Amino acid sequence: MKTIDFSYFIERYIAGEMNEAEESWFLKELNGNSGLREEVALRKKTDMVLQNHNIIQLRNKLSEIEKNRESRIPSKTTGKRLSISIAAAVTGLIIIGSIAFFSSRHLSNDEIISQYYKSYGGVSVSRSSQSNAGNDYSTGLDYYNIHDFKNAALYFSKVLNNDPENMESTMFYGTSSFEVKNYPEAKKSFSKVIDNNNNLFIEDAEWYLALCYLQTNDMKKASDVLTTIKNSRSIYSKNAGKILRRMK
Repeated sequence: MKTIDFSYFIERYIAGEMNEAEESWFLKELNGNSGLREEVALRKKTDMVLQNHNIIQLRNKLSEIEKNRESRIPSKTTGKRLSISIAAAVTGLIIIGSIAFFSSRHLSNDEIISQYYKSYGGVSVSRSSQSNAGNDYSTGLDYYNIHDFKNAALYFSKVLNNDPENMESTMFYGTSSFEVKNYPEAKKSFSKVIDNNNNLFIEDAEWYLALCYLQTNDMKKASDVLTTIKNSRSIYSKNAGKILRRMK
């Protein structure tokens, strides 16, 4: 049997260039091929590293150009330097005023989510500790790592069908549901983690539950949860306080 070289298809999938039929076929291949899922995840990480490297190189080049330009500028008269100093002072005042304005104005829910939301990365838990969950957990995590949250939610739900008290899978199912805008399922999952009260994910669940309430415009519940986070020692307490000050 001829082996398929997936390199071409991986590039098209990551670049978002597949048509509907191609993507449907490729997702089926991903579903049954753990090696392919790992290759896609590795390719995405590599692209991100290269992109960051290129940005750093560009910044260094721009910095060097600016230094060379400044070294070629002849010294000006005292009056000219004074004008530049005054202009710099005025610019500084404008910047300070702008910062004060933007840091104090109220934000819409969409602006809050855009500013404070980050995809959940999970905690460092060995896959071996999830052996009782079988292949469904590993498959769900593979999909999660390549940001295919729809399939991730599907496989974490399979884990929970067999092991309803698996709090790690509950948390990942909640965040996967959040990513695909299935907020009722996300809320249910985060509340379940919080109510369990005996796991490593409670702080994260509270934070994402608050963001769920913001997304669904349930401001009273969002405020209550954010206040609880703000008054705790949670890693999210500082951001919770900021959001509370800037909520409409």
